This record gives sequence, C-alpha cells and structure tokens, in this order.
Amino acid sequence: MATRTLVAMAALLFAVLAPARAQEPGLQTWKIGDFTLESGELLRDFSIAYMTEGTLNAAKSNAVLMVTAIGGNHHRIDFMTGPGRGLDTDRVFVIKTNAIGNGLTTSPSNSATQHGPDFPHFTIRDMVESQNLLLQHLGIPHLVAVAGASMGGMQVLQWGVSHPGMMDALIALTPMARTTPWSIAVNHATRRALMLDPAFQAGRYTAQPEQGWRMRADILQVLATRTPEAMRQQFVEPMEVQAWITAQEDTVVKSGFDANDWIAQTWAYDRHNVGDTKLDGKPVFGGDPIRALHSVKAKALLMSGRLDLYNPVEDGIEAAAAIPDGRHVTIPSVQGHVAASPGFKAADLEFINVTVRGFMQDVTKGWQTIK
Repeated sequence: MATRTLVAMAALLFAVLAPARAQEPGLQTWKIGDFTLESGELLRDFSIAYMTEGTLNAAKSNAVLMVTAIGGNHHRIDFMTGPGRGLDTDRVFVIKTNAIGNGLTTSPSNSATQHGPDFPHFTIRDMVESQNLLLQHLGIPHLVAVAGASMGGMQVLQWGVSHPGMMDALIALTPMARTTPWSIAVNHATRRALMLDPAFQAGRYTAQPEQGWRMRADILQVLATRTPEAMRQQFVEPMEVQAWITAQEDTVVKSGFDANDWIAQTWAYDRHNVGDTKLDGKPVFGGDPIRALHSVKAKALLMSGRLDLYNPVEDGIEAAAAIPDGRHVTIPSVQGHVAASPGFKAADLEFINVTVRGFMQDVTKGWQTIK
C-alpha cells in the first residue's frame, strides 16, 4: 500500500481520537461543580466539554444529542453530522458532548484534586447523567434524537432506558445493552498492555507508557476493530500490513491520549448493563437488560456491520428486537467495528448516512415536527 494512503488513513484515525485540544475553536466547557456519581462518590470540580453544530430553533425542538465512543471525542460521528447528512445540521442542532474520562471532560488526566489512579470509578450511566445536566443548563427539555457509535451507542441505549420520555429517537451504531464477555476480554488485554509497561509505574507515570500504547494499538486498532476479510481486501500484498500496523501505533502514540483515562473508561465499559438502571433511586429491572429495553419509548435505529470483533453484532440485533419500536439494520460491510468509523470505506458511511437521514425524516414526519 502506498505510504500516502497509510498516512491519510492514520490522519482520519487521529481526528476521532481524544483528546482534541482544549483550545479548539468552538469547544465549550460548562463547570458543574461537585458531581455525585452513581456509586455515591463525588467527582470534584466537574466540568463537561461540548461543541454545537447547526442552529437551535426558537422552540428548542430540533436538538440532537451526540455521545462519544470510548477513547473518542466530539468529532467521533462527524461523518454523519453536517448539511445533507444523516444528522442534517440545516435541520437539527447537534450538541456534541465528551464523555467522562476522555481528557476533555473531567478525567483522571486533567483532574487537579483526583488525579490519575486517585480518580473515582464512574459508569456509563454517570456519563448520561452528566449530559442530562448539560441539557438542563442549556434549557433543552426534549430531544429529537440521541446518537452515537460504539460506547456512544451504549450510552444511547442507556438514555432510552434512563429517560424514556426525553427523546423521539435513538440512533445507536455498533452498540451493546450489556457488555459481553468478549468485549471485556478485549478491554482487559488493552489494560494489561499499558499496565505491564515499566513506564506505567502503577498509574503515577511522568510520561505516557509508549510501548504499552503500541501494544494496545495492536490489540484494539488492528485485531479487535478490523476483520480478516477487510484486511484481505485492503492488502493485495499481505506483508504490507506490517507498515500499516506501525502507522496505527504511531497515530495512537501521537494522539496524546492518557493511559489512566483509557483504563478508567474501560472500567465503565466493562460493567455496563442497562438492566441495572435505577429509576427514582430504585432498581426496577432486576439486572435484566431485555426487560429494561422493553421500557424504551423512543423509535430506535440500531446499526452494525456483518462482523464485529469488539462489540458483537448479535447483541445489537437482540437489543433492537427487545425495544418496542426498534429495528436493526446491517451495514453491508466487512470492516467490522470500524464500519461505523471514518477512514475506511466511503460506501459504508454513505449507507449509514442515507439510512439515518431516512430514519430522521420518518421520526420528524418529513421534518415537519421540528419547524
């Protein structure tokens, strides 16, 4: 494969890896103060970083909440956000949030009082509640949709369970309602790669554990989020894959993402189960994710590729079947988990955009309900 192609693909990967820079034009931060986690612990001096795209109408009836993937930032689904795209910003106002632990919103890497391994454990439901507080701050009482990919898709389903009357639609790409043993195994391997690097120093490092990050890239960017068939099609000469792997490693190292941030987000990822949701402080679903999904009121569109070696496709199909007005659409792609990511197959992204745009038109009755 030509070097230029390798560089271009790596650049697209870099664009969706956190952290984007805190001084990025348009990036805003709302300081919430002490934030009580689901566990009862406090996140001190908590703030959430976000960006908006499009124009909020006078009735505040055209807002869409975007939630991000593990290790990702507010640019994660830019490929389907913009004029004429699935989330058409000529029609809707998109609030692009950053999840707890991604290096922009309060995280182990940027907390002055709970730094590094002293940062308390948080959950995906904590991410959702921080976003809910932001919406209250912005004065937005209702959403057209919540949208996200990967861990973003997991947050989307959690939004539907935690706040069933808050939105008209859910758009969840490569999601899970409950994290599978396979996904936990992948995350475990990435954590071990970082923690076994001597530079990690039990999380109190003075420089990022570079060798650990390179091994983490091999596990996640190469093995868990691609497929054998995708690589067979990509590399006519099989040995060319080695240069591509090095480019993936270099991009992850240069991204500046923090090891403690990654570990903290994987902790939340591993323990996710919409069935553990409490409503009014009480557990109501008995840990059963299917029962929890039955309570979703919004129309739901779930999308996955034909094979996903990070978030298994079967879980998305099962979740869609459990949602009363849910459907699962298969992306006709062999790209695996990255079928819902920029930088690989333009045809996959076009299919997603066409499908999401049609879904949004259906939800809004041809955009009439958000005028």
